Amino acid sequence: MEAYIQLLGPFCEAPNWFMRSSFHCHGPSSSLCLQYKGKANLHVFEDWCGSSTAQLRQNLHYPLYPHSRTTVKKLAVSPRWTNYGLRIFGYLHPYTNGEFVFAVSSDDNSEFWLSWDESPLNLQLLAWIGKTGMEWTAPGEFEKYASQTSRPVRLLVQRKYFFEIVHKQNDRGTDHVEVAWQLNQEGQRFTVIGSKYISLYARWMMSFTYLKPSPVTPSCLATNDPRDTLYQVPPLESKYLEGVLPDCSYKPSYVIKGFPLLRYQGLQFIHMSYIYPNDYTRLTHMETHNTCFYHDSPMYLGRYMRLDEPEGPKGEHITRGRRETHLMKQSVQNDISAVGQPSFSFNTPVCMCFGRCWHLEEKHGPRERGPSKYDETLQSVSVVPEMNHLVEGIDRGEGDEREWEREGEGKSLWGLGRDSEEEQAYDSTFPPVFDPEVNWAQTFQLTPVNLQAMRSDWIDLRCNVSGNLMLRASDALPVVKAFMDKLNTKHHGRFSLVRVLNIERRVDGAQGSRYFLELELRDINGQHLRLSKYIYALIRHNRSRGLQPLIHEKLLCNPVGFQWNPTATVHFIVPVKNQARWVQQLIVDMEGLYHSTGDPNFNLIITDYNSTDMDIETALKASKLHRFQYLKLSGNFERSAGLQAGIDLITDEHSIVFLCDLHIHFPPSIIDSVRKHCVEGYMAFAPVVMRLDCGATPRDPRGYWEVNGFGLLGIYKSDLEAAGGMNTQDFTDRWGGEDWELLDRVLQSGLEVERIYLRNFLHRYHSKRGMWNRRTQHIYNF
Repeated sequence: MEAYIQLLGPFCEAPNWFMRSSFHCHGPSSSLCLQYKGKANLHVFEDWCGSSTAQLRQNLHYPLYPHSRTTVKKLAVSPRWTNYGLRIFGYLHPYTNGEFVFAVSSDDNSEFWLSWDESPLNLQLLAWIGKTGMEWTAPGEFEKYASQTSRPVRLLVQRKYFFEIVHKQNDRGTDHVEVAWQLNQEGQRFTVIGSKYISLYARWMMSFTYLKPSPVTPSCLATNDPRDTLYQVPPLESKYLEGVLPDCSYKPSYVIKGFPLLRYQGLQFIHMSYIYPNDYTRLTHMETHNTCFYHDSPMYLGRYMRLDEPEGPKGEHITRGRRETHLMKQSVQNDISAVGQPSFSFNTPVCMCFGRCWHLEEKHGPRERGPSKYDETLQSVSVVPEMNHLVEGIDRGEGDEREWEREGEGKSLWGLGRDSEEEQAYDSTFPPVFDPEVNWAQTFQLTPVNLQAMRSDWIDLRCNVSGNLMLRASDALPVVKAFMDKLNTKHHGRFSLVRVLNIERRVDGAQGSRYFLELELRDINGQHLRLSKYIYALIRHNRSRGLQPLIHEKLLCNPVGFQWNPTATVHFIVPVKNQARWVQQLIVDMEGLYHSTGDPNFNLIITDYNSTDMDIETALKASKLHRFQYLKLSGNFERSAGLQAGIDLITDEHSIVFLCDLHIHFPPSIIDSVRKHCVEGYMAFAPVVMRLDCGATPRDPRGYWEVNGFGLLGIYKSDLEAAGGMNTQDFTDRWGGEDWELLDRVLQSGLEVERIYLRNFLHRYHSKRGMWNRRTQHIYNF
């Protein structure tokens, strides 16, 4: 038995106690080595529902007894099937010394493991897509999730490294899994790992990634980001920024001061800013319910995939059907002798190797995200003529009875008293049943998908899961480098760049782009400092002599007057009425904000429409808030009037007003964010808030972005008064539309409105029962 398994070669296996031999190469010219090069092992687990790798690991046969074993020639596989799991593993051979970054893309969940050497026992999880089963990507989409890309890993060209890919596919979508890599250098792009850099692993039983669970991270939005704690880094003194760039006037072409607007038309003039690096505000965990980020028809994904064609008639791409099919062995010895790409059935510890059985005449296109109907393809099956295999059928267990009939009708107990029609009915058998062929080793070529590049900076009111626009590294990093060169030229190399924390770009095709740079620097004393500064990249049009076209040059300059005030006071104004538990929560949240930031320059203003369920003023006095103001009002609840009453309490017109709601969860960075995006005389700030679903929490942020709401607005008091303040005449005891009306007047006053999706800025779910002017209907039982 052991000799038989050795004869079958590395494509067959047995339990650990049975596998005593190992297959090693004895030199680079070994024929066995050459047979192993250019391929990776592929194990298939069919007929298993679910979308997560955790569900795959619950399969009784995983990982030791797959339904099929074959090989693939690149790490990009698309079998075009449903409800299966894959394990792809082998050795990785780097093409150079250096730090590599890996990325995985799949539909549905997948994991990429890599060992620090050739041993499977040292595997580490480097990249993955989801753990809940709701996560998936388009082919070649490598930037949807933070977990998709690995940390930089240093590899050596003279060594090989064991790797493993685990993939789970459900019954929807365009099934695929691919792993790409790139050197950790500027300007590099992810490319799929091809046959030049992989080889087979002989002892398949030694991989045990199913014993290594990884943490569940259902939302990238809930993960840590340097932006969340940026306020804790001490700022760079402004004196070091003086004279670094030449001054220039700031006159963007999109400002519409004095432009006549119809009511609510200002929304059409709102543009989004681009963000670098990825802040993962895209609600990828909600795209199972809302796929508006993608094209209306999932069939378009096929444009980014091109299936690799079979390499010839010698059987390099050997496939098999569904595991319910009972295949008759034709010529095992011929298949055993070929290393090639056979597939296997593993019903016992002893391997049985089979050849090609049939082909599908029809090629399947990308499947839509919905129930698949593969039964329709059964009519397209044709038998391969050159194989001379026995036609498969359903084993009905009738061999004994049929043998009695062949001995003669007189001896058949079943033939007594039967007419000819009955005998014909008995003699007939069901036609053969064929299952469609599945090419598990089907690889494909892909075009990297950058869906972010297809988005416009116009506000999209139809898609509430898309998140911030992404700024390309090729657009962001040259600006950073140019600024750092100017800074160090001015200060003789005093500062070094530690990392790019945040870059925001507002595009103006006519004048240039405004950049907001947030960099972590280290000075010559080793102190880490934060640089947060607006700069302007003016477009200069220079015409060369003769018939030369226009030459567009960008000039970095300092926009005079357009600078934020890091010490400006921020006033949070909240009108309330009879919401005791929510008011108490607001006070507790503001206490936590003061405790975490230690910032004394913010103030909570509550305007109270005669609440009867709580003594709000007493609660404020008993709190640990550094600053607060309370104003009691009478009458019905009016949001506009309540906000205006709070605005009137502010005496410093050079402070920032933040028009707020009661049910908000504030990130610790909220004060810093409001200050940075409000520039007196130039810009107001309307961050997009995420509305949580019923039962969702900040740690499990399920919900959607409130893309059409502008009620949460930060603006300097002087600018708000110039725009006319709140409209208390048209919006009294009703609300809805007052935010759009105010937006019209803010834009007409000459301000621009910065609009970004703000991380961890959440609107808690609540019912409207008992709120404001709603009354309770009494039911009397007689």
